[in-house]
Amino acid sequence: MTVETGRESYGVSQVPPEIIGPGQTFETVTDRISQVVLTRETPKGWFIGLGVSLMLLLLFIVSVGMLLAYGTGIWGLNIPVGWAFDIVNFVWWVGIAHAGTLISAILLLLRQKWRTSINRFAEAMTLFAVSCAGLYPLMHLGRPWLAYWLLPYPNTMGMWPNFRSPLLFDVFAISTYASVSFLFWYTGLIPDLATLRDRSQNIFGRKIYGILALGWRGSARHWERYETAYLLLAGLSTPLVVSVHTIVSFDFAVSVIPGWHATIFPPYFVAGAIFSGFAMVVTLSIPIRKYYDLEDFITPKHLDNMARVMLATGLIVAYGYMMEAFMAWYSANTYERYMMYARMFGHFAPAYWALIFCNILTPQLLWFKKVRANLASLWVISIVVNVGMWLERYVIVVTSLSRDFLPSSWFRFVPTFWDWSTFIGTLGLFFTLLFLFIRVLPMISIFEMRTLVPGAELKDELHEASEAMR
Repeated sequence: MTVETGRESYGVSQVPPEIIGPGQTFETVTDRISQVVLTRETPKGWFIGLGVSLMLLLLFIVSVGMLLAYGTGIWGLNIPVGWAFDIVNFVWWVGIAHAGTLISAILLLLRQKWRTSINRFAEAMTLFAVSCAGLYPLMHLGRPWLAYWLLPYPNTMGMWPNFRSPLLFDVFAISTYASVSFLFWYTGLIPDLATLRDRSQNIFGRKIYGILALGWRGSARHWERYETAYLLLAGLSTPLVVSVHTIVSFDFAVSVIPGWHATIFPPYFVAGAIFSGFAMVVTLSIPIRKYYDLEDFITPKHLDNMARVMLATGLIVAYGYMMEAFMAWYSANTYERYMMYARMFGHFAPAYWALIFCNILTPQLLWFKKVRANLASLWVISIVVNVGMWLERYVIVVTSLSRDFLPSSWFRFVPTFWDWSTFIGTLGLFFTLLFLFIRVLPMISIFEMRTLVPGAELKDELHEASEAMR
């Protein structure tokens, strides 16, 4: 059954059946997704997860308190290793934040319908990961209460930031990325907030959702303005996906330190960010879809597509590793060659070979359809990839700094308890925000999922025709 219009032919078979469970209707989609938020009985598992996350968040608060009281000396920083866990974790969190914008913006512009079930969840993950990432440069300043010096504010002292420094580029890139990502996420939420407003049985909930819905009534004018704003924000977000981690890579690439001075870093970092971001989405979506019984909305097709993206970006990352080793040899540069030798056979060799195992060897299992279809194996692979991407940033930052040009300044980095506690604490912050989001806002876009219901295109066309006749 199709409907011929002046634009194109629509039919109920246009939506692939594998991206939404069979038998779904407008009513069942709305009920299933909104019930997770509007239910009066909060699952015990949610309280357990939030409790563990809050304990880790408390550890982070204590770690930051110690940092403010005693300074960065509580970390394992030394000369010449002035960057370590702080910058490693900063780059890792920024990388994880990339998947949300990629899924939402780029796949929206490419009209990929399979993004619909995971875009809301991934967008929220982006905001939470950016929040964790943004804390590390502030803490690394040593005097975080003077962070406003990084901004070009008018002042009588004439203290202007060094606009030629990539470290300053990070401030503008990440703040812009966070702002646009938040607007993109919130704009997509507005129709669903109105749905929760109309369905909530709690007076307080209706008022809160009503305020956040900005007076949404679902009129033709509202939808027209919504779609225009959503596409504009998607267009703004798309170049940010590439630019943000490219600028982060400039922190290293513009230096002359062996192991950092490489032109391949920008595309290599962007691919690694998408690699780790999709791995985190898979890591979180598999248990959530099982616990909340959302298998009809996050189907094996979604997980298979994300696994394919992980495989493709993982191959790009593997190419970057090989080019690093090849150029160290081909350049005939003594310092570059020694840097690569130290990574492979020096103090940090276990970390280097572990990242090779995690980021090159393990993802090759995704070539096999049986592995991609097995949820347990896919979940384990996604966790291994996240560990490997953290090790990659650790090897890049620490090994290059610990072996400088002068052997007299060589020194080995050893992380302290406060290095680890700060990192684990940011995991607590991330999961605390994630659990709160799952409880108070729809983790899957309700109105976008309804467009995938069989016959939705026909209903849309009939509605447009009736509006035109009026």
